[in-house]
Amino acid sequence: MGYHFGMDCGITDELIAMAEHDRKVSDELAASGALYEGYDPRMATLHEKNALRLRAIMARIGWPTERLVGKRAADAAWLIAQHAIAHPEFQRSCLKLLAAAAHEHLVPAWQPAMLEDRIRVFEGKPQLYGTQLEPDAHGNMRPHTIEDPDGVDERRRAVSLEPLAEILARAKPQPLPADRERFEHDYQEWLIAVGWRTRPQSSSKGPA
Repeated sequence: MGYHFGMDCGITDELIAMAEHDRKVSDELAASGALYEGYDPRMATLHEKNALRLRAIMARIGWPTERLVGKRAADAAWLIAQHAIAHPEFQRSCLKLLAAAAHEHLVPAWQPAMLEDRIRVFEGKPQLYGTQLEPDAHGNMRPHTIEDPDGVDERRRAVSLEPLAEILARAKPQPLPADRERFEHDYQEWLIAVGWRTRPQSSSKGPA
């Protein structure tokens, strides 16, 4: 595993195993097509479990940087935080710690950049780095709305991400949900249920 002095080997192994299980379940759901039909309960349960465990690890050692847990486990911690999508405040707290760690050169700058983009998309805001993609009407991948799109590659370069066009050129088409209207409805309801957004207030008025 590449342990070094002062590393908590138990946490290192645990984080790596958590991320590997996440990828395994995701691959299985992608193979069956279930991954593209909504937030599968099996995936949601795993993300929930991993998020709670990462929170406990952070309470014990702070953000799991490479210096503390090794590179593979540090990357695993970022993946777990990136997938803790049902916990808005937890993801925001992870972003603060990641940003601070990146400032000290303890984690790569692309990690807080990608998490910030994910949070912005869930909040309904334009993303900064174009890391969050979605399928168009034909299943071809495109970025969610980007703030200042003319400057996106400059921002990406600053955090060691390759040009957006290169990512899009390699992106494989994604299967579309069988019922796209229901998929979108369920997604919007989920955003409200977990706290990313609030339900719009009715502007209708009663009789004068």
